[in-house]
Amino acid sequence: MIRVLLVDDQPLVRSGFRALLDAEDDIEVVAEAADGAEGLAMAAQHVPDVALVDVSMPVLDGIEATRRIAADPALARVHVVILTNYGLDEYVFDALRAGAAGFLVKDILPEDFLHAVRVAARGDALLAPSITRKLISRYVAQPPPGAGVNPRLTDLTNRECEAVALVAKGLSNNEIADRMVISPLTAKTHVNRAMVKLGARDRAQLVVLAYESGLVIPRDS
Repeated sequence: MIRVLLVDDQPLVRSGFRALLDAEDDIEVVAEAADGAEGLAMAAQHVPDVALVDVSMPVLDGIEATRRIAADPALARVHVVILTNYGLDEYVFDALRAGAAGFLVKDILPEDFLHAVRVAARGDALLAPSITRKLISRYVAQPPPGAGVNPRLTDLTNRECEAVALVAKGLSNNEIADRMVISPLTAKTHVNRAMVKLGARDRAQLVVLAYESGLVIPRDS
């Protein structure tokens, strides 16, 4: 059972998402919150698999709520998905850097929304190749202050570096396997080991780290 926390200051939005999620046999909404501070409290109390968090809320916004969830070891299993009305707005890259597993636009089709929740629950990034390219061109091409080479990159093997670079270009494990001429299981192993060595929570964090560190540069994408 996938356990979901809804964090949004609009009751109508929460009720719509809840009705959609609760209708599924494998998904359960365990709690709701109307602002980021309440969302943090509910996350600590319920430790959901997925937290759907609105980017703009009173008291504590979605970016800061995400950052605090990601920084809490007790909430390491919580995959935060940012909800936005605007698609690739100025908050998206900040959200990924804060620890979000991905983001969804609120006008998403119901079937795509349910699929996204399941993708997030299993720890995969909600970053399709087309979205990744747009994200890179708008935000990563001009790295934010503080970006730089991650010294832990030297801990990666050549094959792990190659796998991370392909993740950063939006490839799935199966596509990485085809590109590297290895099995999907081996591709997954390379990605998982790189995540551990780099301290990345998920594939979305690998995308951020790969571009901020210079392992991949935007014009190659």
